[in-house]
Amino acid sequence: MSASADVLFRPFRIKSLELANRIVMAPMTRGFAPAGIPGEPQAAYYRRRAEGGVGLILSEGTVIDRPASRNMAGIPLFHGEQALAGWQQVIDTVHAAGGKMGPQIWHTGSTRSGDWEPDAPVESPSGLLAPGEPRGETMSEEAIADTIAAFARAAADAKRLGFDTVELHGAHGYLIDQFFWAGTNERADRWGGATIRERSRFAGEVVKAVREAVGPDYPIILRLSQWKQQDYAARLAETPELMADWLQPLVDAGVDVLHCSQRRFWEPEFPELDGEKGLNFAGWAKKLTGAATISVGSVGLSGEFLAAFGGESSSTVGIENLIERMERDEFDLIAVGRALISNPDWVARIREGDATKVKGFEASALGELV
Repeated sequence: MSASADVLFRPFRIKSLELANRIVMAPMTRGFAPAGIPGEPQAAYYRRRAEGGVGLILSEGTVIDRPASRNMAGIPLFHGEQALAGWQQVIDTVHAAGGKMGPQIWHTGSTRSGDWEPDAPVESPSGLLAPGEPRGETMSEEAIADTIAAFARAAADAKRLGFDTVELHGAHGYLIDQFFWAGTNERADRWGGATIRERSRFAGEVVKAVREAVGPDYPIILRLSQWKQQDYAARLAETPELMADWLQPLVDAGVDVLHCSQRRFWEPEFPELDGEKGLNFAGWAKKLTGAATISVGSVGLSGEFLAAFGGESSSTVGIENLIERMERDEFDLIAVGRALISNPDWVARIREGDATKVKGFEASALGELV
């Protein structure tokens, strides 16, 4: 193992979760689950990453039991007998390969994905896809309560099936994030408000319900972002003080790990305060709340991940910046996405210090599970 990469291979523990290293497979939508049911292809896909040495695998987004909770056919469900049996096969296969894994559970809100339309009307805080852009229905109190309960049931099922942790998707303009964002949450009731702290109530109630469902020692991860797929420049917190108002109530509600999504992990969150090499999103989240954090965003690649969906490829680049930040404990874990699609053994290659065997990312890799 290259001495410079040693920091990535320190063990990590939080509550009942023990990891052999600091490398996380980032959740990446693949859309290969017919009728939403995962099976042998998914089990084999995740097994290969476990065999390759990933410390923690987070599944692609998998949806809760709500009408129109997904925005693409082929996104797997995390409810119903058949889907849960499929996920049982996945986690059993990953464990047999020595891996640790958690499902990412989500609701895609009113977002779109191509021309596909669900059978039921989409739902969101205020019936908006983006600021000033109506789509679907405004959620009623009953719909909000049912959604919170559905998140809790999915988390309880994750624990029952044997998953090692669970991640809630609260980023990228999907449902939980649509409550955070003033541009899509215009509610005048207790689920809205002028401040980010007020608009975080829905997420806080989801976290509380999930914590009650899984008990005190089961780790809960929450994925968050400033940017939205609807607006890459959107920011929920323009200052550290606002970020604390946003994140601290979520940690207080029961989140153990904040998974802080950036398009490029090396970019400072508040450069006006600590310069161009300052703390990134995960660094500030850890500093402000004391919670463990995962950083993510174009690790080991030359191009940011959104471009990949437009057909752009990326070459491999060094990870010196990552190692430097990990050595100063800026964040606790690093999530790797596209590099692991092209290289199931990426972790082993980094550990061996042999970057020559690491392939760049080609957009064509999104067309199959390998």
